[in-house]
Amino acid sequence: MRSQRTTPILHQIEEIAESVPGWTPVDQLYALFNLAFLTAGQGGDIVEIGSWCGRSTAVLGLAARLAGGRVFAIDLFPARDDWQQNPDGTYSFAVETDEGRIAAYQSQTVWPEPFLEDIAPLYEKHDSIRDIFDETIARYRLQKIVLAHRGDSAFCARLAAEGIQCRMAFIDGDHSYQAVCQDIQNVERILRPGGWICFDDAFSAYEGVNKAIEEHILGSASYDLCQQLTRKFFVARRKA
Repeated sequence: MRSQRTTPILHQIEEIAESVPGWTPVDQLYALFNLAFLTAGQGGDIVEIGSWCGRSTAVLGLAARLAGGRVFAIDLFPARDDWQQNPDGTYSFAVETDEGRIAAYQSQTVWPEPFLEDIAPLYEKHDSIRDIFDETIARYRLQKIVLAHRGDSAFCARLAAEGIQCRMAFIDGDHSYQAVCQDIQNVERILRPGGWICFDDAFSAYEGVNKAIEEHILGSASYDLCQQLTRKFFVARRKA
């Protein structure tokens, strides 16, 4: 009988992708796992900006369980009543956090079709995305490894004040240009030299994400080994 350590990790990742709601495809999840797993020798933790129901978080947690470190999962975790329909029929939300009220999907709102097909059904059995996230983390027994925070990347300032450094940062939050630039600036407070910064939805349909990467990563002398790894997953290493 195979143990988890002798079961191909790709099989475990495929099971997560099938069972946890989200949009991150298997090839990207596999790339995330490998990067988190193979950077074990660097030391440091992992930070994720935008966790949603925990699909990518669980994969990062599996890597951290094997390779060491913790996963700080930062998300706004909207509840059902946090969403509102805009005059044009699209959807946005705003949540109350310890840092104050934070609005999301303001400049790039959610169209009715994807909201009704992909988001609204999540609230049929749960009041909040956080409930689904917590179930995901418990299912894979990652409660001691994954530390969730309801907020945005400004939380990195608190982590920095506590002396926490990360070897890897995965940015998948608000996709507007201003928000991605702010996420980069915030995670750089804790991203150690030699650490990796990663982006979802890069060079796909989100011009804000593309522009932020072009200006602050590709256009910066602080990063090397910049590469699009899969269809929408971009990584770069912070120079030592």
